[in-house]
Amino acid sequence: MKVRTALFTLLAASGLATPPLVLAGAAAPQSVTVSYDHPEHFTETREEKALAPTRASNDYLTTLKAYIEKRGAKMLQPGQQLDVVVTDIDRAGSFEPWRGGALREVRIIKDIYPPRIDLHFKLLDADGKVIREGTRKLRDPGFLTSNTAPTSDDNLRYEKQLIDRWLRKGPDQL
Repeated sequence: MKVRTALFTLLAASGLATPPLVLAGAAAPQSVTVSYDHPEHFTETREEKALAPTRASNDYLTTLKAYIEKRGAKMLQPGQQLDVVVTDIDRAGSFEPWRGGALREVRIIKDIYPPRIDLHFKLLDADGKVIREGTRKLRDPGFLTSNTAPTSDDNLRYEKQLIDRWLRKGPDQL
């Protein structure tokens, strides 16, 4: 009996023993949706394929999507819906093929390679009525001197800063 209780306690602490009643309420509709419009044509994708073909990957898009959804949901009023369509991304840094050898495929971070994200958004109220809609070109030419910790090992830290700065304005200022 003690083993069974200890196992249940462990499962409960990890969230795996959550009662079905709680799980039923967790299926609320997502308040932020993010999609990518032809990511194969993004500046980032083209540059990576041309300069670092062995490392070319759009894996960062999944991480960035989850980040936008999570951060966007925090600034919305109850019932609001934010739909974001990302139309282009150029991550901070670039490749410098003239360096040759293994350095050809290393992303070099310099202030001349700032992050860029272009997007279209639509903010809807609880009834589905458009509150605000627009296109934004998110830029940070001073990304190296902004408040990101230089020791941060998050390879999307500069792009996340762009998103944070945009969302920090709140629903009325998007």
